[in-house]
Amino acid sequence: MRIGELARATGATVRALRHYEQAGLIESEREPNGYRGYGDSAVVRVRNIRALVAAGLTLADLRPLLGCLDGDVLVQPPSERVLRIARDRLAVVERRIAAQTEARDRLVAALAAAGSAAEG
Repeated sequence: MRIGELARATGATVRALRHYEQAGLIESEREPNGYRGYGDSAVVRVRNIRALVAAGLTLADLRPLLGCLDGDVLVQPPSERVLRIARDRLAVVERRIAAQTEARDRLVAALAAAGSAAEG
Protein backbone atom coordinates (compact mmCIF):
# COMPACT_ATOMS: atom_id res chain seq x y z
CA MET A 1 0.00 0.00 0.00
CA ARG A 2 1.12 3.55 -0.58
CA ILE A 3 1.81 6.09 2.12
CA GLY A 4 -1.56 7.84 1.73
CA GLU A 5 -3.39 4.54 2.12
CA LEU A 6 -1.38 3.74 5.24
CA ALA A 7 -2.18 7.18 6.62
CA ARG A 8 -5.90 6.66 6.07
CA ALA A 9 -5.81 3.14 7.53
CA THR A 10 -4.06 4.28 10.71
CA GLY A 11 -5.20 7.86 11.25
CA ALA A 12 -1.59 9.04 11.02
CA THR A 13 -0.51 11.89 8.81
CA VAL A 14 1.79 11.30 5.86
CA ARG A 15 4.30 13.54 7.59
CA ALA A 16 4.18 11.39 10.75
CA LEU A 17 4.70 8.24 8.69
CA ARG A 18 7.75 9.74 7.05
CA HIS A 19 9.02 10.69 10.49
CA TYR A 20 8.47 7.13 11.79
CA GLU A 21 10.35 5.81 8.79
CA GLN A 22 13.22 8.24 9.29
CA ALA A 23 13.36 7.13 12.94
CA GLY A 24 13.69 3.52 11.78
CA LEU A 25 10.35 2.38 13.21
CA ILE A 26 8.72 1.45 9.90
CA GLU A 27 10.13 0.45 6.54
CA SER A 28 9.00 0.86 2.98
CA GLU A 29 10.06 -0.47 -0.37
CA ARG A 30 10.40 1.91 -3.26
CA GLU A 31 8.06 1.02 -6.08
CA PRO A 32 9.24 1.34 -9.69
CA ASN A 33 7.53 4.73 -9.91
CA GLY A 34 9.44 5.95 -6.82
CA TYR A 35 6.48 5.83 -4.42
CA ARG A 36 6.88 4.28 -1.00
CA GLY A 37 5.18 0.92 -0.63
CA TYR A 38 4.26 -0.56 2.75
CA GLY A 39 3.22 -4.08 3.66
CA ASP A 40 -0.07 -4.79 5.39
CA SER A 41 1.78 -5.39 8.68
CA ALA A 42 2.67 -1.69 8.75
CA VAL A 43 -0.91 -0.89 9.77
CA VAL A 44 -0.58 -2.72 13.09
CA ARG A 45 2.88 -1.30 13.72
CA VAL A 46 1.81 2.30 13.06
CA ARG A 47 -1.26 1.92 15.27
CA ASN A 48 0.96 0.61 18.06
CA ILE A 49 3.44 3.45 17.58
CA ARG A 50 0.66 6.00 17.77
CA ALA A 51 -0.86 4.41 20.88
CA LEU A 52 2.47 4.29 22.69
CA VAL A 53 3.37 7.85 21.71
CA ALA A 54 -0.06 8.98 22.91
CA ALA A 55 0.72 7.23 26.22
CA GLY A 56 3.81 9.43 26.58
CA LEU A 57 6.66 7.39 25.09
CA THR A 58 8.96 8.95 22.52
CA LEU A 59 10.05 7.47 19.21
CA ALA A 60 13.48 6.94 20.77
CA ASP A 61 11.81 4.97 23.57
CA LEU A 62 10.19 2.73 20.96
CA ARG A 63 13.36 1.77 19.07
CA PRO A 64 14.32 -0.99 21.51
CA LEU A 65 10.79 -2.37 21.24
CA LEU A 66 10.69 -2.90 17.46
CA GLY A 67 10.11 -6.63 17.85
CA CYS A 68 7.05 -5.98 19.99
CA LEU A 69 5.36 -3.47 17.71
CA ASP A 70 3.90 -5.97 15.26
CA GLY A 71 1.50 -7.57 17.75
CA ASP A 72 -1.35 -6.07 19.74
CA VAL A 73 0.76 -4.29 22.35
CA LEU A 74 -2.26 -2.83 24.14
CA VAL A 75 -3.73 -6.26 24.92
CA GLN A 76 -0.59 -8.21 25.82
CA PRO A 77 0.86 -7.80 29.32
CA PRO A 78 3.90 -5.51 29.12
CA SER A 79 7.35 -7.03 29.41
CA GLU A 80 9.79 -5.92 32.09
CA ARG A 81 11.70 -4.07 29.36
CA VAL A 82 8.60 -2.09 28.36
CA LEU A 83 7.83 -1.33 31.99
CA ARG A 84 11.39 -0.08 32.57
CA ILE A 85 11.19 2.21 29.53
CA ALA A 86 7.79 3.51 30.66
CA ARG A 87 9.05 4.13 34.21
CA ASP A 88 12.09 5.99 32.87
CA ARG A 89 9.86 8.15 30.65
CA LEU A 90 7.52 8.84 33.58
CA ALA A 91 10.48 10.01 35.67
CA VAL A 92 11.45 12.45 32.90
CA VAL A 93 7.89 13.77 32.67
CA GLU A 94 7.68 14.18 36.45
CA ARG A 95 10.96 16.14 36.52
CA ARG A 96 9.64 18.43 33.78
CA ILE A 97 6.38 18.95 35.66
CA ALA A 98 8.31 19.81 38.83
CA ALA A 99 10.49 22.30 36.94
CA GLN A 100 7.45 23.92 35.34
CA THR A 101 5.66 24.09 38.70
CA GLU A 102 8.69 25.84 40.23
CA ALA A 103 8.79 28.30 37.33
CA ARG A 104 5.08 29.01 37.73
CA ASP A 105 5.47 29.57 41.47
CA ARG A 106 8.35 32.01 40.90
CA LEU A 107 6.30 33.89 38.31
CA VAL A 108 3.27 34.07 40.62
CA ALA A 109 5.50 35.40 43.41
CA ALA A 110 7.10 37.97 41.08
CA LEU A 111 3.70 39.16 39.89
CA ALA A 112 2.41 39.37 43.46
CA ALA A 113 5.48 41.40 44.46
CA ALA A 114 5.05 43.67 41.43
CA GLY A 115 1.38 44.15 42.31
CA SER A 116 2.30 45.09 45.87
CA ALA A 117 4.96 47.52 44.64
CA ALA A 118 2.50 49.13 42.24
CA GLU A 119 -0.03 49.62 45.02
CA GLY A 120 2.51 51.23 47.40
